[in-house]
Amino acid sequence: MAWVWVCTSCCRQLAEAVLPTPTGIGAEERTPLLDPTPASLSPGPSFLRVPGIPNSGFSCPPNNFVSSGPLSGGCRDVGLNVGSGSTWDPGATRASWPTAVLLADLEQDPRQGECALPGAAPAGLAPLKPEASQSSSPGPTSCMGARVVAEARMRDTDGAGPEPKSWLPHCDGGQETPDSGRGQLPTVPELPSVMLLNGDCPESLRKEEGPTEPPRENGLDEAEPGEETTGQEVIVIQDTGFSVKILAPGIESFALQVSPQEMVQEIHQVLMDREDTCHRTCFSLHLDGNMLDHFSELRSVEGLQEGSVLRVVEEPYTVREARIHVRHVRDLLKSLDPSDAFNGVDCNSLSFLSVFTDGDLGDSGKRKKGLEMDPIDCTPPEYILPGSRERPLCPLQPQNRDWKPLQCLKVLTMSGWNPPPGNRKMHGDLMYLFVITAEDRQVSITASTRGFYLNQSTAYHFNPKPASPRFLSHSLVELLNQISPTFKKNFAVLQKKRVQRHPFERIATPFQVYSWTAPQAEHAMDCVRAEDAYTSRLGYEEHIPGQTRDWNEELQTTRELPRKNLPERLLRERAIFKVHSDFTAAATRGAMAVIDGNVMAINPSEETKMQMFIWNNIFFSLGFDVRDHYKDFGGDVAAYVAPANDLNGVRTYNAVDVEGLYTLGTVVVDYRGYRVTAQSIIPGILERDQEQSVIYGSIDFGKTVVSHPRYLELLERTSRPLKILRHRVLNDRDEEVELCSSVECKGIIGNDGRHYILDLLRTFPPDLNFLPVPGEQLPEECTRAGFPRSHRHKLSCLRQELVDAFVEHRYLLFMKLAALQLMQQKASKIENSTSLENGSPPSLESKSEDPLGPEAGSEEEGSGASGLAKVKELAETIASDDGTDPRSREVIRNACKAVGSISSTAFDVRFNPDIFSPGVRFPESCQEEVRDQKQLLKDAAAFLLSCQIPGLVKDCTDHVVLPMDGATLSEVMRQRGINMRYLGKVLDLVLRSPARDQLDHIYKIGIGELITRSAKHIFKTYLQGVELSGLSAAISHFLNCFLSSYPNPVAHLPADELVSKKRNRRRRNRPPGAADNTAWAVMTPQELWKNICQEAKNYFDFSLECESVDQAVEAYGLQKITLLREISLKTGIQILLKEYSFDSRHKPAFTEEDVLNIFPVVKHVNPKASDAFHFFQSGQAKVQQGFLKEGCELINEALNLFNNVYGAMHVEICACLRLLARLHYIMGDYAEALSNQQKAVLMSERVMGIEHPNTIQEYMHLALYCFASSQLSTALSLLYRARYLTLIVFGEDHPEMALLDNNIGLVLHGVMEYDLSLRFLENALDVSTKYHGPKSLKVALSHHLVARVYESKAEFRSALQHEKEGYTIYKTQLGEDHEKTKESSEYLKCLTQQAVALQRTMNEIYRNGSTANIPPLKFTAPSMASVLEQLNVINGILFIPLSQKDLENLKAEVARRHQLQEASKNRDKAEEPMATEPEPAGGPEDAASQPQAAKDPPSPSLQG
Repeated sequence: MAWVWVCTSCCRQLAEAVLPTPTGIGAEERTPLLDPTPASLSPGPSFLRVPGIPNSGFSCPPNNFVSSGPLSGGCRDVGLNVGSGSTWDPGATRASWPTAVLLADLEQDPRQGECALPGAAPAGLAPLKPEASQSSSPGPTSCMGARVVAEARMRDTDGAGPEPKSWLPHCDGGQETPDSGRGQLPTVPELPSVMLLNGDCPESLRKEEGPTEPPRENGLDEAEPGEETTGQEVIVIQDTGFSVKILAPGIESFALQVSPQEMVQEIHQVLMDREDTCHRTCFSLHLDGNMLDHFSELRSVEGLQEGSVLRVVEEPYTVREARIHVRHVRDLLKSLDPSDAFNGVDCNSLSFLSVFTDGDLGDSGKRKKGLEMDPIDCTPPEYILPGSRERPLCPLQPQNRDWKPLQCLKVLTMSGWNPPPGNRKMHGDLMYLFVITAEDRQVSITASTRGFYLNQSTAYHFNPKPASPRFLSHSLVELLNQISPTFKKNFAVLQKKRVQRHPFERIATPFQVYSWTAPQAEHAMDCVRAEDAYTSRLGYEEHIPGQTRDWNEELQTTRELPRKNLPERLLRERAIFKVHSDFTAAATRGAMAVIDGNVMAINPSEETKMQMFIWNNIFFSLGFDVRDHYKDFGGDVAAYVAPANDLNGVRTYNAVDVEGLYTLGTVVVDYRGYRVTAQSIIPGILERDQEQSVIYGSIDFGKTVVSHPRYLELLERTSRPLKILRHRVLNDRDEEVELCSSVECKGIIGNDGRHYILDLLRTFPPDLNFLPVPGEQLPEECTRAGFPRSHRHKLSCLRQELVDAFVEHRYLLFMKLAALQLMQQKASKIENSTSLENGSPPSLESKSEDPLGPEAGSEEEGSGASGLAKVKELAETIASDDGTDPRSREVIRNACKAVGSISSTAFDVRFNPDIFSPGVRFPESCQEEVRDQKQLLKDAAAFLLSCQIPGLVKDCTDHVVLPMDGATLSEVMRQRGINMRYLGKVLDLVLRSPARDQLDHIYKIGIGELITRSAKHIFKTYLQGVELSGLSAAISHFLNCFLSSYPNPVAHLPADELVSKKRNRRRRNRPPGAADNTAWAVMTPQELWKNICQEAKNYFDFSLECESVDQAVEAYGLQKITLLREISLKTGIQILLKEYSFDSRHKPAFTEEDVLNIFPVVKHVNPKASDAFHFFQSGQAKVQQGFLKEGCELINEALNLFNNVYGAMHVEICACLRLLARLHYIMGDYAEALSNQQKAVLMSERVMGIEHPNTIQEYMHLALYCFASSQLSTALSLLYRARYLTLIVFGEDHPEMALLDNNIGLVLHGVMEYDLSLRFLENALDVSTKYHGPKSLKVALSHHLVARVYESKAEFRSALQHEKEGYTIYKTQLGEDHEKTKESSEYLKCLTQQAVALQRTMNEIYRNGSTANIPPLKFTAPSMASVLEQLNVINGILFIPLSQKDLENLKAEVARRHQLQEASKNRDKAEEPMATEPEPAGGPEDAASQPQAAKDPPSPSLQG
């Protein structure tokens, strides 16, 4: 699979030191995800309306569905966050050129949810340079394309402290040298146009996020050396591939294109995947009689050049090679069989795209259908039409016709005669196979060192002598070809089909994705699976050197790899990612084995809950409170939550990546109602007592506490990015001990001399809203909302995103206070201003309540700008310069005190994680610090309620974020730092919102999530009481009680005839917690729903008004199929793919045969590819400056690097491909756009799930590109698929449905299916009206689209009526002089004329009867171009025609700006606006009815 392997060493071509990463670097610099700057932090351009561009009524589907991978919080599409490097940064060039943003490809900021754009200018114009309109097709993702070489040069930052967000490489505009000699770049005619893409943050957001300052890094005065801003120039160098000739036995020689950086091993991979050589696994390559080393690079092979002949030489087998060969043959035979994907094995997963494209797309859309194609059948199935109540489940996984694979063999399995006896071993026998051919012939086969041959053994008689035909074949396939004609014929067809499939349909994904439905499958014999099951893979791993893997050593060694330059960092990140995904897979397998009772405990005499296990060098423990460890924290409930908190801690420390500090590999697995924590083992820990091992922290929650200077030094480096305060606590002997983490965090030095930290469950500060402390009063916002509430455990922490958002919020406040004082000083010329000296908390609270809106900043905007600039200079110089004006110092000191900074000379807010921990005591000397810290925690709790939750609801109202299911809603909440336990509060706020109707979809998703989460909590304890034999009966009974309208379902207990008469009461190895194993059978629907309502009240503080599933569906407008999907995904249930009659009152919906499997739900860390991400961001920055071609180059390079680190499948690669497709589409290369988008869809299906909201988005993009390539029927079937998935995942009543239906309606209009088109367009109009308000510009566009279809049908009265509605909206919103209003008015005149002409004709007919002389009426079918233009508009892509002269002017303007920026870097600091950007002059509706950022651009702006 050569296309997967971007070669190991190709990156050595990349210059050393792109973006050097200092060792002690903070989390923000290493992981952009932790704290990107909000969008609004760059000077906003002035707003001029550009004639001819509709004002914001046209939508582009943004990717608001962030990747909700297996991680609860951290895993998101890194590739989607646009950099903030060009924001305020003394050393960086500041791009104030208005940005043209592909919003569909941008993400929400992880906390606030703004679109994180660098210069958040509203939809600007991206100047298209003439050469930028040429497509830069990347060629295959191998090392053969051109490489971008980045030479980093370091810039001095003109200041004491580093700017926190300067990790984005700044690509200077004029440095590229476009590579003329690049062979595979097809060029397309130059486009005389400029791309305008929908803008960015809606104005409403800007008010909220106002100020133009990025948050200063904590501890500004503690700048670490070597953290200068990194700029980079990008040049392209040629990397020439060459072709060699391959000579393999039995086939003609063929040429193969290779690259000098590839390894010999990669040619092996290609040959094992090629149709005519795929049956060989054990061979070497020879050049001029010399054998080539597997792991050498081709360029190091002497004499290898263009046209060299490489000979394939068969090598003798070993047992290991023979096993690998049999496994490979099995994989070839099963290559089209989806059973591994349905069973969730070996990282296989499902993809259905090929069913809908029907092979139309080819490799890059080469096969196009002409416009004069045969009439296509456009009628969708009944259940897809608007208004249908039916939600069938079967179409979710349509049957692929390749799945009924041709039978090559009936049985291929290991023989019972294995292993060979000693004397046969000495004849070279390695193992024996048993085969039944398709012709029913039974044969025994010997695998020997020389190859495979038939022997004379039968099932009962061993005779190893060769049988006739005496044919020895080096490959098993060749032998089977000889003895079975059916095998020969079918195997050839199978391989043809296999190679025709898209590679992305068959590569393994990095982490397993499970399917919640599966069809009834035949169970077939499978030797490899059988072997895997009984040897638990260890049999296979025996043949790996070093036996079972030492996971801890692998995980830590990869972290120690050097990281000085790009090739080293790529190598390191790839190794970390690979080991990590292997560890996750092994840990998951082990955890399931532990719960299924297949692993012996290391303490077998203890009761089952307390047992611990070691399997495959991984340590497993169960989520129960062993030895009352968590007695004070909530017992078993706390023990269940602790592993997830610990995992978040591990994730965070890994992201900070401090050299010398090690964490354990950690995976948390929920399976069959149990939580299992899998950890790598610290060397030597099992031989020592815990008391002796722990040299830092506490093993008894703060009674005995110890510290260690080396740990303090290492943890001090993490304290800045993690905002953790170094503090002192008292131990049991009243001695002061200094810590730089919570007391529970333990430091252990392993036998390998490494410093490990573990038990990171209190890395972040406690959430006081859920931790009532006697005698402590919470701020008013909290008490008003009914807090503090006692929670079921005391481990509730704030999320890292919340801590970051809070600190950022405080920094803005700090800047404002200081600027205010400076201005007052200036104005009154008083020596010592006392205005804010006391900095009293009450005034502070009132400030923090105000989300720093325009009101707060606007009045001082003029003079405040310079005041603010002065503060910045002060903040940077005060620490170093002792001679500064004492008054300025006073100002800073007051501001620091007011915002709770721990330093009085610079802004530095940190949290003490031990505050309010039971059992932790602080020394007398720290009482004041402790008091301040308590206040800070209370303020953070209030900030969550007064800023974050209202901010989330506001973003939902403005359609800035568009969650579609529970997972995407959770993701959106977590990005803003809102824990899921606040879901009830979010729903309360939605209910009270004045825009309640526009939040209907959020309310439904929220209620569904609340119900399924409550049900999951109940299901967890319910399952613990079920023994394995009753599992399917118990699960189907639970689902009946949860979803079926049948009033009294009866549980089926295991069949009586199988119950043994003599029950052995003392079974030692009972699964943990298996008490009375039939208690589950007495549950009733009434009882379950009563418990769900109770759980919703207790856990989420929300009152559900329903006593049964039917009442819930009725009251909240939910769908049972959606609830089934949500509960299955949350609990790992897999059900049979069939139609369920949920509403039948005569029989239950589920039987035990309908429950096919139960999978684990896995949480793990997601390692990142940092350099690739930086390239991706540079590319996006280029695109926003309008250099599309250069942007394309950089994003291609990012794609290569992502491939290098992650392999071919990953959510971030998916984002990269989506953006590339979009760019190619804009630059007019539809074939390349199709090819990239097809990969993005396949990858989204494989990595995120076939009905994940992100996949639905990708389908819509692909449909657009298909339409543009004239593949109309494909475009329609893709849109129908997207609509069906949306119906299953949510239902019809969702804002996204309006966009989908507009797309479908337009395509149907294009193929002249007018009646059908109207059904979809009118539904879109209704949905838009509901969610955007009847006066929004979106609705005006919808009216116009409907009017066009009525015009085509010659129903002019209806057409006029709709167009008038649209005209009225444009007139009121935009004024009579606006281009859109004029267009609409013109169209109205045209419609009126046609209507009058038609009426005249009709009158003529009435008067003169059939003899009338009627002029023929002209009804024009819409042209494809006009339909495509409308499609682009609604999907957020606008082309503005520009003449060549305009283009030249724009280019000159860009160049002029670039010089200006260079010249005025320092001067610019003084000109930043204070708090907000001016609102566009489009009336309040512009801001209020902006739906989703991507969909409604504020009016485009062009500066200059």
